[in-house]
Amino acid sequence: MKLVTNFCLSDRKDLANSWRLLSLKASNAFANMAIDESVLILRNGDSAPNTLRFYLWSPSAVSIGRFQTVETEVHLENCRIEGVDVVRRVTGGGAVYHDCDGEITYSVVAKTGDLGTADIALLYAKLYAGIAKGLQTLGVKSDFCEGTSKACPNLTVRGRKISGSAQTHRGGVVLQHGTLLLNVNLGRMFTFLRVPWAATRADVINAARGKITSVDEELKRRISVDESARALAEGFSRALGIELAEGELTSREASLAAKLLNEKYSCDAWNLRGEALSA
Repeated sequence: MKLVTNFCLSDRKDLANSWRLLSLKASNAFANMAIDESVLILRNGDSAPNTLRFYLWSPSAVSIGRFQTVETEVHLENCRIEGVDVVRRVTGGGAVYHDCDGEITYSVVAKTGDLGTADIALLYAKLYAGIAKGLQTLGVKSDFCEGTSKACPNLTVRGRKISGSAQTHRGGVVLQHGTLLLNVNLGRMFTFLRVPWAATRADVINAARGKITSVDEELKRRISVDESARALAEGFSRALGIELAEGELTSREASLAAKLLNEKYSCDAWNLRGEALSA
């Protein structure tokens, strides 16, 4: 992997192949989603570079897709009691439980022209190739599964899901973000996620055991988030043929993220009803 330090937008002459890496940090759900959207908006305005970002959720959270109804997807009272954040994404897809200790989340914000396609299915395949190569570095062989009308594409290991993602597009820019499961507590996951067909929580847990896996389970050892982040960065670099340069949010991105946090992602109007406007 090509990795240099101190990304400076004005110094980079080949932005298609030189991407900024925002290294692993933990934030609450509302700040995480505000940062992703701020980078998306400013990349669309050519005021931010193509960016790969890694982050954690502190505290644990549930995120729901842009067009979902929160009451049908989430046990809101359980989230309130346990201190689990609930946030609405700007991307589609389904409800996801983000455990503070059980996953690493990535986001890619890039010009579709720099990725060589604007086709949604091809973009999923291309970006998932980065995760697959990262998993390969860790010693896990995964398979890309095309999505359906009801589910976004994902990565599986022997038929069990290990990574899921969702997309949105703004102009010629794609935001794709998703999770890599490092370890899974199904009992906790389905304390917060609703599954309408299940008569009991035990029913859904038993079904999920055959459909969900994790890096730890596949390797039979504990994987740190730092090791995972390094492997994923290498995987994206190899799959996309890019150089990654460590950087930080610009002052404009940080300012916009703070605005989005205060006016959108911290508000019930957006998170519960989807009523806020984008910046």
